[in-house]
Amino acid sequence: MQQISFISLILNASLLVQLVMAGLALTSVLSWALIFNKVSVLRAAKRHSEEFERNFWSGADLNRLYEDVCRRSDTVGMERIFQSGFAEFLKQRGRSGAELSDIMDGSRRAMRAAAQRELDALDSHTSFLATVGSVSPYIGLFGTVWGIMHAFIGLGNAGQATLSTVAPGIAEALVATAIGLFAAIPAVVAYNRFATDVDRLATRFDTYMEEFSNILQRLATR
Repeated sequence: MQQISFISLILNASLLVQLVMAGLALTSVLSWALIFNKVSVLRAAKRHSEEFERNFWSGADLNRLYEDVCRRSDTVGMERIFQSGFAEFLKQRGRSGAELSDIMDGSRRAMRAAAQRELDALDSHTSFLATVGSVSPYIGLFGTVWGIMHAFIGLGNAGQATLSTVAPGIAEALVATAIGLFAAIPAVVAYNRFATDVDRLATRFDTYMEEFSNILQRLATR
């Protein structure tokens, strides 16, 4: 019996099915590239946030900490929230006749804006993974349906259907579904993981902003 390899199934498939397979394979490569990049970005954001929190709560002088953060060009996450909030706090407090409520409102708005920018950056392009996860199986199924139709049309023209003649055509068509699932499953898993990680960072940012606001309020009343 002739052995059927995965490569031969792809090479012997119809042109449309081959195009579907190629598109899904390219989508899978792009998804994995995004997944590796996003894993690195989120790990860096969590590491920087943890390091900054340790320095912040170690009793370091806020002015000196602010100067250190401003000198650096690789600040991310919580560092930028602190930088934006403290810069606005100094600006508002330096105004003559500034009210406490104005100082605190300005600082909170600056921190919220910085936090939103950081979360948007962390969450960027993850919608692509969600799209891949939801659409790829259907694209693969379309290739499978088309391939099976093509196989049965060929069998009808041949006039005789046996297992040896039916199996290769159906197997070629099913490869499209397999590639679609191969592209979709990692994308869905990664999207859910990244969404959870971003939500956790958002919670940490919110908690830090509340605690930092309390510290700034005490400084403003001195």
